[in-house]
Amino acid sequence: MRILLVSINSLHFRRWASQLKDSGHEVFWFDILDMGYIPQLSWIHQITGWKRRLWKSKGRTFVKKNFPGFYTKITNLTDKKVDFAFAKAITGVQPDVVHSFVLYQSCVPILEIMQKHAQVKWIYSSWGSDLFYFKKIPAYRKDIEAVLPWVDYMFSDCARDQRLATEMGFAGKFFGVFPGGGGFDFDLIAKYEIPLEDRKLILIKGYQGRSGRAVPVLQAINRIAEQLTHYEILVFGADPEVLDVELEPSLNITVLPKTKFLAHNEILKLMSKSLIYIGNSNSDGLPNTLLEAICCGAFPIQSNPGGATAEVVLHQKNGLLIENCEDANEIALLLQTALSSKKMLQESFVYNVEKVKPNYEYKKVRKEVLKTYSRIGSEV
Repeated sequence: MRILLVSINSLHFRRWASQLKDSGHEVFWFDILDMGYIPQLSWIHQITGWKRRLWKSKGRTFVKKNFPGFYTKITNLTDKKVDFAFAKAITGVQPDVVHSFVLYQSCVPILEIMQKHAQVKWIYSSWGSDLFYFKKIPAYRKDIEAVLPWVDYMFSDCARDQRLATEMGFAGKFFGVFPGGGGFDFDLIAKYEIPLEDRKLILIKGYQGRSGRAVPVLQAINRIAEQLTHYEILVFGADPEVLDVELEPSLNITVLPKTKFLAHNEILKLMSKSLIYIGNSNSDGLPNTLLEAICCGAFPIQSNPGGATAEVVLHQKNGLLIENCEDANEIALLLQTALSSKKMLQESFVYNVEKVKPNYEYKKVRKEVLKTYSRIGSEV
């Protein structure tokens, strides 16, 4: 089967696409933002370098940074449009199936072209806030409802999005819930893990911005700072608003800004020595970082937008759910609950190792993903 992937260059996409290596399928990638060649995916036929018609590279970054208005005008005049480039790509590749990752980034811009090539099957992968957040914004919802009736197959990272997609016009086949970036390498994780009783680290995802809500988490730890003196706290990927939070002097805390890039392996190392992982947002699917934390043995305290997290985390069983992501008092109470119950932490660890973690092993997930592609292939 000839598969044309349509996506931005992201870690989740690279990990998902890697599952198709040596699968027997002929795989192509249309770089929807034209961000450039991916060396890690050298085995894929990559369609990049399509955008810049006249002004190729010299001076673009400088102008974009210093004269954004002029940059927008000049690139609108000189750069090729997505629909034009994708039309050329789909005609050249002649795919059996197109697989788009994230609706507003990789479905909406190519909708008209896919309508003209209705004989080509279309797969859509919903990740994170793709449906849950954007359905609330009229302009985006209009786009969602325009795209979904044309989609033949769907993957998502949570069952919640299956329900939302159906409500907004999807009538194709839903092939199940899979981690957005595929499964995880348990052999690699095993190299980093330390025993639960030796863990003293509380790890916090530092996203704020549109959907992240790390600020209430820091407000929460400020309120119970006296109870945290025996723990090390690390915040990674912190947005500027998070860096501005004034922290209690007694806290043993390190806040790493988003500009301090941590490789995926480094994050796994941190999770594998963490007692508790806290992720908080007002909108998400089933976060990959949450699943990674569980696979690394950390006790999860995670927000639950639209009930997605509750599909994996059973409150007070194998983690704790944040129901109001803005409420620092609730978060403080949940953290106190976790730290005051060694029994709950131990039982959660065992439950996650035995019941949850096995579902996310790389080879197991890849086998199921490839089986799904084969089912699609039998229908094209």
